[in-house]
Amino acid sequence: MQDIETCGSIKQQLAKLFRESLRVTLPGELDVHPLIAPCHCQDPKKKGDGQDSKRGDYQCNNALGLWSKFKGKGTRFEGPAPIAEAIKDNLPESEIIEKCSISPDKPRAFVNVFLSRQWIAKSIQRMLIDGIEIWAPKLPVKRAVVDFSSPNIAKEMHVGHLRSTIIGDTLARMLEYSNVEVLRRNHVGDWGTQFGMLIEYLFEKFPNGEVYDQAIGDLEAFYKASKLRFDSDPAFKEKAQRAVVSLQAGEEKYRNAWAKICEISRTGYEKLYQRLGVHLEEKGESFYNPYIPGVLEMLSKHGLIKESEGARVIFIEGKKVPLIVVKKDGGYNYDSTDLAALWYRLKEEKAEWIIYVTDVGQREHFEMFFAAAKRAGWLPAEDNKYPRASHVSFGLVLGEDGKRFRTRSTETIKLVDLLDEAKSKCKAALIERGKDKDWTQEELDKTAEAVGYGAVKYADLKNNRTTNYTFSFDQMLNDKGNTAVYLLYAHARICSIIRKSGKDIEGLIKSGTLDLAHDDERVLGLHLLQFPEVVEESCTNLLPNMLCEYLYNLSEDFTRFYTNCKVVGSEEESSRLLLCEATAVVMRKCFHLLGITPVYKL
Repeated sequence: MQDIETCGSIKQQLAKLFRESLRVTLPGELDVHPLIAPCHCQDPKKKGDGQDSKRGDYQCNNALGLWSKFKGKGTRFEGPAPIAEAIKDNLPESEIIEKCSISPDKPRAFVNVFLSRQWIAKSIQRMLIDGIEIWAPKLPVKRAVVDFSSPNIAKEMHVGHLRSTIIGDTLARMLEYSNVEVLRRNHVGDWGTQFGMLIEYLFEKFPNGEVYDQAIGDLEAFYKASKLRFDSDPAFKEKAQRAVVSLQAGEEKYRNAWAKICEISRTGYEKLYQRLGVHLEEKGESFYNPYIPGVLEMLSKHGLIKESEGARVIFIEGKKVPLIVVKKDGGYNYDSTDLAALWYRLKEEKAEWIIYVTDVGQREHFEMFFAAAKRAGWLPAEDNKYPRASHVSFGLVLGEDGKRFRTRSTETIKLVDLLDEAKSKCKAALIERGKDKDWTQEELDKTAEAVGYGAVKYADLKNNRTTNYTFSFDQMLNDKGNTAVYLLYAHARICSIIRKSGKDIEGLIKSGTLDLAHDDERVLGLHLLQFPEVVEESCTNLLPNMLCEYLYNLSEDFTRFYTNCKVVGSEEESSRLLLCEATAVVMRKCFHLLGITPVYKL
């Protein structure tokens, strides 16, 4: 048997076997790709019962499509069922497969695959010995850019930044687990006309040039005050516009003021990122500014840029409004910056996949500038080829009134306030359960943070990112149902079972043997083994909710196993403790990929 790390997920390993069978069955058809899919049994009582179920664990679904292709062309086959039989009969020997059958669902003629209990058990035990990294999926890229969070300088991060930050972080973590080198990019808004008014207001407040973090105070208030002056005072507005020119010309006084504003903002962001456990490397709009002229010159040589009403634009087929790459006043904007950034990431950073995580309102912008990149030859015309650029769009965060989530005074909710409240509510719940009497203050604080921040993240990530979702502390902090609190409790419970057994789990991993004789053990074992393909599909589809669904279903399968299979004190204690440990290991890796800190006691 080949090692898991060289074979990949169950689907990949089965695809390899069926590819060989298809080559033998249809020697003249070299481009037939095996269509392998897991079977989804609707009856939980029969779920995973390989010996009695008619559907098996996986299916090969090629027969019907091949029959449609060959029908009436002199083939030796007389329908999809004979093709399926031939595919089944030509499968090479493998310890992975216990048996195969042909689905009775005519005319589909699926080849049903029943996996070997012994192989499932051996694969799980191998993971326990060598570590869950050997289950990392294989992706067709080596380097990716994930562009996420991206707040604007001089503005506080609010609840709208939450989705981009945690969705982007989870996508980056899943890609990193899959052995992709990820360049985590924070494309902050640190350039543009707004800096003229900020710098000029700064000079008014501090004419001697000495600026301290605490002197500016609330950056958001500073921004609003400067905007008020800009809108109400024509003389100030004129000075602010001249300040932009001085900044872009590189005058030292203005560059220093700009750098100070950015530094103060950055300090605030970093505190939030540390709380969320998010790592980012900043390459803001200003970084790409020097590259814009050269990139626009390249696009001009390709004939993409046209003059229109005093501006320079790129017309995109099917779009009413063009991309404006040089404004009427000769200045650059988001379109020009984003094109320069894409060029840099493809040509200088050699990224094969560039992923942008922003709200759904920017969808058309990305469609247009991706189309321009394809016309320039930077990206292939086909979306399924690499290098590739993808826009990961997401919906709104709503309040319980169904409107955009805001404070009662209609202000956007600051992210720092939201995290504070999540931790505070969790701590209060733990104290109510008497944990302040059993735990140290540090344990109480760390657990409240882990559960509170985890609850906020999971409540977002479990939804399909393209939809809006309603923010509710009551729902996300519920210890029942599909919530982080429930899942963290489930993990802590597994850890408690192992502790109470008194067994040395590390010694057991080395000397024990896993046996999946009971059907509920097999169900749980199979679910564990499907972890790599779920991560792979979550990455491929850029949908973190697929991993959340897997994690919740895993906890449900564990509950069914633990209800029906006595662990501590049973004849099968050693084997079942290994299954408990394997479940805990996979749950912890899921938590890690979702950016959630696991807890070991609750």
